[in-house]
Parts: sequence; C-alpha cells; structure tokens
Amino acid sequence: MPNITLPDGSQRLYDQPVTPATIAADIGPGLAKAALLAVVDDAEWDLTRPIENDVRLSLVTAKDEQALALLRHDCAHVMAEAVLELFPETQVTIGPAIENGFYYDFHREKAFSEDDLATLKSGCMRLLTVTSQLSAMSGRAMRRWLSIKRITSLSK
Repeated sequence: MPNITLPDGSQRLYDQPVTPATIAADIGPGLAKAALLAVVDDAEWDLTRPIENDVRLSLVTAKDEQALALLRHDCAHVMAEAVLELFPETQVTIGPAIENGFYYDFHREKAFSEDDLATLKSGCMRLLTVTSQLSAMSGRAMRRWLSIKRITSLSK
C-alpha cells in the first residue's frame, strides 16, 4: 500500500500501486489536465509509471519553473529523432537543454542547407503530431503539445 506524501505534507494512502496521473486526478481535474511530469523522491517519472512504495511526490505543471527545461529537453529529442529519420547518415553527438533553449551537435559530411532545415522542421512537426496522437492519454501528450507550440513560435 503506497503512502504518497505531497509537497504540502499531506498524505494519500492507496490500496495498490498507483500512477502519478491517477493521484493528480484524485486531487482534481485541473491538476490532472495540467500535470506534465511527476517528481518521485527527487527523480523525474512519467505520469503513467506506477508507484509501488511509500514516496514523496510532486507534480510539475506548465506554471513550474522546471517545465521550461522539460520542454527544451523534449524538443531536443524530437529534433534528433527527426534528423536521424530524414538524414540517416548523420551522427548524433550531444544535445542538451541550455538556459535559453537547446541545441544538438550533429556530424555529417555535408552541412545542413536552408532546404534541409525546412525539411527538418516539417519532420519535427510530423513526429510531434504522431506522438501526440499515439499518447493522447498520457502526460507525454501535453509535453509534445507544448513542444509543438514552442517550435511553431520559433518560426514566427
């Protein structure tokens, strides 16, 4: 029976393993919709991962400072996935989220052209759309939606 301790010190006891998404819904529908990520005993967890033991839990929403770093991290992964799909000869090296965005270093024989970048942007948007449709019931859907919004805002 997991005993969940929330940031305000309150506790919730469950009879069986429970997901952070379920806990968020138990707290309220607004939090269930807004939750992007769970922090379980200081480790980041997907909202769909079951909690089996007593833990400290906090739920990250777009209002939290941590959400922007999360968004940047996800955007970097989406971009790397799109590069490998569209330009399979490319070697992915490093791609961290940084203070004002994210970047990836890629190694390929030929530099990316403006046309390649336009193709890459379309590939990222397609991956985000497909991923959002496939994971509509998880916290990742919201994270991908936020990634789409971020990429769209970069093009304006």
